[in-house]
Formats: sequence, structure tokens, C-alpha cells
Amino acid sequence: MMDWSDRHCRVFWRQLTRDAVLYTEMVTTGALLHAEPARFLDFDPSEHPVALQLGGSNPADLARCAAMAEQWQYDEVNLNCGCPSDRVQNGSFGACLMGEAALVADGVKAMRDATSLPVTVKHRTGIDNLDSYEFLTDFVGTVAEAGCEVFIVHARKAWLSGLSPKQNREIPPLEYDKVYRLKKDFPQLEIIINGGIQELDAAEEHLQYVDGVMMGRSAYQNPSILCGVDQTFYDAKDNSEPFTALENFFPYVESQLKRGTRLNHMTRHILGLFNGRPGAKQFRRHLSQNAYKPGADLKVLQDAVNCLNKDRVLPLHSETLLEN
Repeated sequence: MMDWSDRHCRVFWRQLTRDAVLYTEMVTTGALLHAEPARFLDFDPSEHPVALQLGGSNPADLARCAAMAEQWQYDEVNLNCGCPSDRVQNGSFGACLMGEAALVADGVKAMRDATSLPVTVKHRTGIDNLDSYEFLTDFVGTVAEAGCEVFIVHARKAWLSGLSPKQNREIPPLEYDKVYRLKKDFPQLEIIINGGIQELDAAEEHLQYVDGVMMGRSAYQNPSILCGVDQTFYDAKDNSEPFTALENFFPYVESQLKRGTRLNHMTRHILGLFNGRPGAKQFRRHLSQNAYKPGADLKVLQDAVNCLNKDRVLPLHSETLLEN
């Protein structure tokens, strides 16, 4: 999710679930090849397993970036063929690539030749009036022949003109049945469903028909939903707990503050952690009003926690800091 699932967000999410695969925000091949790659590729070791999501269409560029992903020790490379924004379309990648299955296949083959990492594709059920099930199976079949074995399907088509990215997440109807049918017709492939999944109970229902579930904005807006992921899907003995997760995030926040990172660049990702609990509104308000100020430090975060539970004191200094 562009501008959302950055490295700070992913470290926070990792405190909520040890086992779920995390995905970076989409990074364009141009940004990696023509800017300082470390700015986009550096991540904390605690994020594993973590996948690099690429935006691009030139097979040679994709191959170079896939090799960089392996060099930086990512666990997977994912090609985005689902983002419908004008900026992405102008770069001839994202959802518009669904209309060029052969080019996507060439990109996948080039990436597979350049890295030993798994290469996966994220896409929609269709674009514009190319929304038949036959179009979807032609796309998946063509890309699968290039060696892609994992497809993450946002169960909505995308309108490439006339709808904003936000509208494209809400207006086109969900087509879960198409994704279920895709798994039946391609049993050898790993099919992961995405789109409109708000609760873990719903995720469990989907897993009766597909191999995996991706959650995006629901996990961002209500992060505590991730607290049950490990126990529900990975046989962990216990659920995570929001206060403990936040406490475990403190050493990272402290280390980043010492490196010059602004507090609000990290706390913006935790605003929804306590949704539905007494004091949650005050927690959000305190962070929104204070974390952006110059010099804002851990005390701002501690005071926000006090809005929720005045008996809960999280440490302002940690002996062990996470290293980047």
C-alpha cells in the first residue's frame, strides 16, 4: 500500500504477528535504478518474512531489481499488476499490465532468471471491459507458463479511467467466486485472495476455497486484528496483545528517534491500535496533536498510552535496541 506499509509500519505489524508475510509498499523499478536504492530497500531484520513489491514493466529493469531484492535478503519478489492510479498507468505498469499478459510473462521470466527468490504476481480480476472469466484465466495461464506459481488476486476489477484509486477499492463489486473458480481451474497454483476482508472469521471462510488471504487496509485501520493471526492460522499457543505489542515496538521507536526519524513518521501507523477501547479517541488525538512537533519523543507516546490505561507504564529507555 503506497505511502502506508513503509518500514516503520512493518516493524510495528511484526509485533502483532510473528508469522504472517509482510509486503512492502510498491517500489518502482525507476526509483531503485535511478535513485539511492538503500532508501527504498533497507528494512529491519525483524520484518522477516517480508516481500518486496515492484512496479515496472521493462523485463530487464525488473530483473535487475529482483537481483537487488535478493542482495538485500528479501524473502519474495512481487510484481504489482493491480494498482489503478494515474501515476502508475502513466508509467505503463500496475493494473494496465493485465492487458499485456505476454509482457508480464516476459517480466516474470526475467526476474526468475535473475534471482532464486520466489516471484509472485498481484493483480485484479480484470480491467475496464476486459472483465470476463476467460480474460482472467488467459492472463493467469500465460503468466504461469513463465514460471509464476503464486497469484495474489484482488477480487475486484479496476477501471483505468473514471474512478480514483479509492473508488477502485470500493465501487467495483467483489468477485470472490471468480477467485474460488480460479483455484479450481488451476489447482497446481497457489491462489491468494485479497479485497474487502475485514475479519479473521471471514479469512477462515475464504481458506476453504483458496490457499491464502491478504489483508491490507483493514489491518492498517484496525491493527489489533493481527493479534489473532498467529494462533488462528499458524498454530501459535497464544494471541498477541495490543499493549504488549506496543511495548515491544518501543525499542525500535527509541532507536529511530536517535537516528533522527520524526516520531509521527512511526506513530501514524499505530493510531487505530486501540479502536473500540475506552480512551482510544484520546489516544489518537494526543498523538495527532503532539507527535509531529519538533523534538517529540517517547514521552509523547507514553502520555498517549496513559489516555487508555493510567496504570500501564511502558519503558522510556530500553537496554536492547533493534538494529537496522
